[in-house]
Amino acid sequence: MDRDNQMNKRIVFITGGARSGKSRFVLKEASGVSGKKAFIATAQALDDEMKQRIERHKLERGDGWDEYEEPLKIVDVIRNIEGKYSVIAIDCLTLWLSNLLMNDKNVEKEIESFCRSLFTVHCSLFVVSNEVGMGIVPENEMTRKFRDMAGLLNQKIADAADEVYMVVSGIPIKIKDKGEL
Repeated sequence: MDRDNQMNKRIVFITGGARSGKSRFVLKEASGVSGKKAFIATAQALDDEMKQRIERHKLERGDGWDEYEEPLKIVDVIRNIEGKYSVIAIDCLTLWLSNLLMNDKNVEKEIESFCRSLFTVHCSLFVVSNEVGMGIVPENEMTRKFRDMAGLLNQKIADAADEVYMVVSGIPIKIKDKGEL
């Protein structure tokens, strides 16, 4: 990685609703950073519909990205690749959180480990997550736990981030910029 990219290192957190344009925004923003790019995908192709979504996302990214598919151990992937890239994008934390819950992992420990890893990265990092707390209160315990953990995770990432965007109907709205505070 070159010196200019090291000096321009930033953590950018992108949140919003499902299908709001978060991934498209990340690809556009990250394309402005020179150098090699890595994409950590947390989705799992558990059914035909999800397989199609994953393939569509790969086509949208094009050839400019090295892809790492990892549903659980994203901290390990970050640790193994971070010195090789100018940009790492992670899409998406709510899928990662769901994977952790469904595999009976210690979610709090995993979140803390992930948050600590953000400060060890020496490149620009774009992190995508869904905003799930703006709807009705879920009727079952597992879904409420997911919503609450996603809210906690998003707060921690937003706090660590240099920039935070909320994407609504394809329109990114900057809600935090450490450079402007």
